Amino acid sequence: MMSKFGYESTADEVLEGKDLTGRTVLITGAYSGLGRETARAMGAKGAHLILSGRDEGKLAEAASEISQETGASVETLVCDLASLDSVRAAAREANERFDKIDLLINNAGVMACDEAKTADGFEMQFGTNHLGHFVLTNHLVPLLEQGERPRIVNLSSRGHHIAPVDFDDPNFERREYEKWQSYGQSKTANVLFAVGLEDRLADKGIHAYSLHPGGIMTNLSRHMTDQDMADLVERIRKNAEASGQTPEPFKSIPQGAATTCWAATAEELEGAGGLYCENCHVADQDDESPSGGVRSYAIDKGNADRLWAMSEEMVGETFAY
Repeated sequence: MMSKFGYESTADEVLEGKDLTGRTVLITGAYSGLGRETARAMGAKGAHLILSGRDEGKLAEAASEISQETGASVETLVCDLASLDSVRAAAREANERFDKIDLLINNAGVMACDEAKTADGFEMQFGTNHLGHFVLTNHLVPLLEQGERPRIVNLSSRGHHIAPVDFDDPNFERREYEKWQSYGQSKTANVLFAVGLEDRLADKGIHAYSLHPGGIMTNLSRHMTDQDMADLVERIRKNAEASGQTPEPFKSIPQGAATTCWAATAEELEGAGGLYCENCHVADQDDESPSGGVRSYAIDKGNADRLWAMSEEMVGETFAY
């Protein structure tokens, strides 16, 4: 499923001509990088914004600046995805304060950090990127049910090419920790979670998507050393060379937010979900190309169901729809 937009498109270009007045958009990781740009672009089109993140001060600052720039109504919701107590408290607060959510953008994440644990003892990248969003999203379903044409958008990455989910050892308890394997596993989980959500919520009119925003320099890479960055650039170069292509340049932040805005609003996606998008189109299944496509293990329904069951067991809650 192609669109008129592509690699170089920006969030503003994707949203040109759209009116988001009356739409309530909750964005995690919303005070910097792609989350902030997504919020700004949608606020400029009339959306009611709920910015979520773990730092109350940074949220307030971003909310004030975006409101002044766009005229949007902007609210904040403190939520630390690395603490399920914080996630559940945020979800309770959201259900009390807000009437609905039309678009839930699961944007926040960590990348290639050294080995660490969340407050609940989960491996940091899997715990934050997947489990935190897993609990938050499921607790926000009542608000999504009140939305109009509601969508859930999970930011994944081409990093999902690195590794499938290791269902036997997601927390690296029996294997040596490797930060890129961990990152790849968590990004695969983001794709599978969208598949699982679509399977369970489509009958309620709620559709879910995952996406690769592109290579962008944001604070997502704050844990990476200079050597990590050099290795990443070299990997991109080799992957492109192997497929006979020129390496893609890094995107700007406005370009990086474009696919998020497209997945959240594109009319051509209406009524269809569980899809993985890149460069403002739906990607093909591809188990070979190092420079594009979605791996079959990341959209496999059996894997999605297995991840859902494992996630429920890990967080100690069951979500049935």
